[in-house]
Amino acid sequence: MAFNWQIIDFGSVTSPEGFVAGAVCAEIKKKDKLDLALLYSEVPAIAAGLFTTNKIKAAPVLLSQRHLQSQRAQAIVVNSGCANACTGERGIADAIRVASLTAKKLDILPDGVLVASTGIIGVPLPMDKIQKGIQKIDLSKDGGHELAEAIMTTDTFPKEVAVVVTGREQFVIGGVAKGAGMIHLNLATMLCFLTTDARVEANFLQSALQKAVDISLNMVTIDGETSPSDSVFLLANGLAKNSPISEENSEAFQEALNEVCLYLAKSIARDGEGATKLIEVVVEGAARETEARQAARAIASSPLVKSAIHGSDPNWGRVMAALGRSGVGVMESKIDLYMNQFCVMRAGSPVAFDKRELTESLNSKEIMLRLSLNMGKRKAIAWGCDLSEEYVTINSAYTT
Repeated sequence: MAFNWQIIDFGSVTSPEGFVAGAVCAEIKKKDKLDLALLYSEVPAIAAGLFTTNKIKAAPVLLSQRHLQSQRAQAIVVNSGCANACTGERGIADAIRVASLTAKKLDILPDGVLVASTGIIGVPLPMDKIQKGIQKIDLSKDGGHELAEAIMTTDTFPKEVAVVVTGREQFVIGGVAKGAGMIHLNLATMLCFLTTDARVEANFLQSALQKAVDISLNMVTIDGETSPSDSVFLLANGLAKNSPISEENSEAFQEALNEVCLYLAKSIARDGEGATKLIEVVVEGAARETEARQAARAIASSPLVKSAIHGSDPNWGRVMAALGRSGVGVMESKIDLYMNQFCVMRAGSPVAFDKRELTESLNSKEIMLRLSLNMGKRKAIAWGCDLSEEYVTINSAYTT
């Protein structure tokens, strides 16, 4: 089926039909910052989710995993400033209480509420502030922008997008995310909420989310750290009244969902703590896609590569060293390496280049490292950022 998709101007997680949101300053962080938000579907939605791979899991993660077993949800409540992680039995009780307060406000069942928290680890939620804050939230169609602001921690800008798919049938997918530090592969201190008014089959939705996240959020690295709080939720309320989407007719939906997740992933990488440059690592010509992904991830997460890019140093040997330790089987004599448009290595041998011109090129805000392994036809892309002095400054005073 022929279809087109395009980004919606000023789109947000509430762009799909039937979704509203809102946020307040509950004073979890500072008195003048939004830090508590709700996202609500006017009808029950099919739901899917993915979570942190960290063995230490925050209370909201444990509760939301339980609620998602039904593959249904109608609301998401989220706070920033406090992760409610490593808070013991009190943390679980507080997460349950947050879901109950939200359910009461919206007149839905508590197990239809997904809970997320981000911020400082090891600090209990200020439940008196949470309770008052939930009651004050006003939900609106424009509230998605408030939610995007409320979930920010060290982020410097909100991350949100929406796309509309047109063709024989039409539907919208929206998304919002946060993340700037404690970001590594297989999710990382990120929260990502995705919505759609498309009608989909429940089992398909989970697999579609996994595919989209695998090529986007799971390919982002900032600093090699992962948190106990990482959560990605996708709600599909079916109000677009399209023909039900399953694996057999999923091309349009999957492509649009991929694009939303890729947009948010690159926004996270671009906004890494202290970052001045976005790094895109393209590994092509691999024998297997898993090997391409493994190599791209290793290079994007290398502190030495990230430091060289920060200093606009054309030290391409660091890229090769990262590739060599990635565990991927390669033949050095076949490898081509490009830094931006400059070929610095061909068939395993150095290529002469103008160092001044390449250094000037590396002063750009976006840097591409492209490696051709020439071992096959598989390709993968990972995103990261440079490592700056500001990263240390931010994380040396996070709680003080």
